[in-house]
This record gives sequence, C-alpha cells and structure tokens, in this order.
Amino acid sequence: MRNLKFITSAALAGLLLVFAGGCQYEEIIPEMPDPGVQVSFAVDIVPIFNQSCNASGCHSNGGIKPNLTADNAYEALTTGNYLDTITPENSLLYQWMLGNKGAPMPISGPNPTYNAKVLLWIQQGAQNN
Repeated sequence: MRNLKFITSAALAGLLLVFAGGCQYEEIIPEMPDPGVQVSFAVDIVPIFNQSCNASGCHSNGGIKPNLTADNAYEALTTGNYLDTITPENSLLYQWMLGNKGAPMPISGPNPTYNAKVLLWIQQGAQNN
C-alpha cells in the first residue's frame, strides 16, 4: 500500500513538471515605426482613428470631442490644441493615448505601435499629408 502511494505521488509530481514546462508563450513585440520614414496622416494616422476611436461612435460626428472621422480629424486636432509640435510628448492627443489624461485611448488599453506612430507623426510636424 505504501508503494502504491509513493508511485501515485511520483506520477503526479512528474505530470505537474510536464505541464509546468509546457506553459510557455511567445512574446509578440509590436512593430514600431521606422523614424526615418515619413508618417502620413491619411495613410498611417487616420486608419488608427478609424479602427480605435471613431468606429465605436466615441470620437465621431456628434460624439466626444475631438471628432476623429477621416474628414474632420486633422482640423479638430489642430484647432482644438490637441497637438504640440514643439514638445510632441506633451501633446494632449498623445497623453490621452498613453492614459496620462484619464482612461487610455482606446479604452481597450494603450497600443504601443499606435502611440509610437502618432508620436512620430507629431514629431515630424503633424502634417496633413
């Protein structure tokens, strides 16, 4: 009987080691934008807004300011003082995206790739290109 308990305990310990060793994951590192490449508002930034900001109705026509729909986003950001091209890291848009001005935007949480792309766009002069 004592041998049976020992064998059972040893088998359970072995199974635990096998399962614990199998609990691995691959870290997916987000692709960061190349600082040497010009960021386009229309091609790079508007799709971020379309996917994360105005699709849910939060920052769309009649929603929370700024209006980040494709036709209105640039004017809303520039006239609403959401951008600081002198000190891009202080831009309200970027600070909101990081979660430093309340809940991070998008609400699902900060997206390092989106944040880096928006910051680079502001650093490059926040052009309407």
